[in-house]
Amino acid sequence: MADAVEFHDRLLSLGLARVSEAAALASASLIGRGDEKAADQAAVNAMRNQLNLLDIAGVVVIGEGERDEAPMLFIGEEVGTGKGPAVDIALDPLEGTTLTAKDMPNALTVIAMAPRGTMLHAPDVYMEKLAIGPGYKPGVVTMTMSPSERVSALAAAKGVSTENITVCVLERPRHEDLIRELRGTGAAIRLITDGDVAGVMHCAEPEVTGIDMYMGSGGAPEGVLAAAALKCMGGQFYGKLLFRNDDEKSRARKAGISNFDRVYTRDDLVRSDVIFAATGVTDGSLLAGIKREPGWVTTETLLMRSKTGSVRRMTYRSPAR
Repeated sequence: MADAVEFHDRLLSLGLARVSEAAALASASLIGRGDEKAADQAAVNAMRNQLNLLDIAGVVVIGEGERDEAPMLFIGEEVGTGKGPAVDIALDPLEGTTLTAKDMPNALTVIAMAPRGTMLHAPDVYMEKLAIGPGYKPGVVTMTMSPSERVSALAAAKGVSTENITVCVLERPRHEDLIRELRGTGAAIRLITDGDVAGVMHCAEPEVTGIDMYMGSGGAPEGVLAAAALKCMGGQFYGKLLFRNDDEKSRARKAGISNFDRVYTRDDLVRSDVIFAATGVTDGSLLAGIKREPGWVTTETLLMRSKTGSVRRMTYRSPAR
C-alpha cells in the first residue's frame, strides 16, 4: 500500500528541486512577453510532467484551482507514479505571473511536499496574514494586536526603534488603511505588486532582504505555501481566513473547515515535516532569476527541509534548447 511507505524527505528533496527548476525553465522564454496565461501554462505543464516522474502517490492539495477551472494541477489531482509514499503537494507553478510577463522582480516557481493529510486544504478565499522571522519568543506579535502594536512589539523584542522595522505589504487598495497606520509608527514599508509567498519568505532572512515582518491579506492557498517555507527557514506565521460571502464559506466547509474564526499558526497549516523548493524566474531579493548566456541557461533554487532545518542553494546550468 502506498500509504505504508515512509516519507523519506532527504531522498525526495532533489526530485522536488528538479520539479521547481523545470517549471522555471519552461517559463523562461516568456519573461517580459506580456502573456501571463502562456507563462503560467508553460510552468504548469513542465511541473506536472516532472511530478509524474517521481515515485510518490501524490495528491495536489494546493494547486491551480478546482478541477473545472484548471485543466492541470487542479486541487485533488493525483500525481507521481503511485509507487512511493502518500504525500500532499502544495504548489504554485509560477508565483508572479504578472511579474514574469512584465519582467519585474521576485517571480518564483514554488512547491512543497509533506506526508498525506498534514497540509491544510485551504479554500480559495482570502487570508489575513502575519509573519516574522526566526529568533523571537512565541506570541511576540499576535493577530489580535493592531498593526501599530505589532510594529512596537517587534521593535521592542529586537531592541530597536520602530523606525528600524521594515514591513512587507502587498500593494492593494484594501491595504490603504493598513499602510497609513504603519507609516504612522515610523516603520518603513516594502510594497510588492504580487507574490506574497516570496513576501513572507523575506521575513526569514531579514539580514539579506531587509524585511522584518509581513502583514496584510492575500490568497489562503499561498498562506499554506508560505507557512511551509517558514517551517523550513524558521519564523512565525499566523493566518485567519476571510470570507466575503456565503459562497466562500461554503467552499471552506467543502474543504472540511468548520471554525471560521480560527487563527492558524504555521504548524496548524503544515502539521508535519515538509520539504520546499523555489526557483527564481526573475531576479529577486531571495533568488537570482534565470540567466541566459550563449549555449546555456542557469537557474538558482532554494531547497529546504524542515526536519533538519537545512537550506540549500543550488545553481543548475543546462544547455540552452
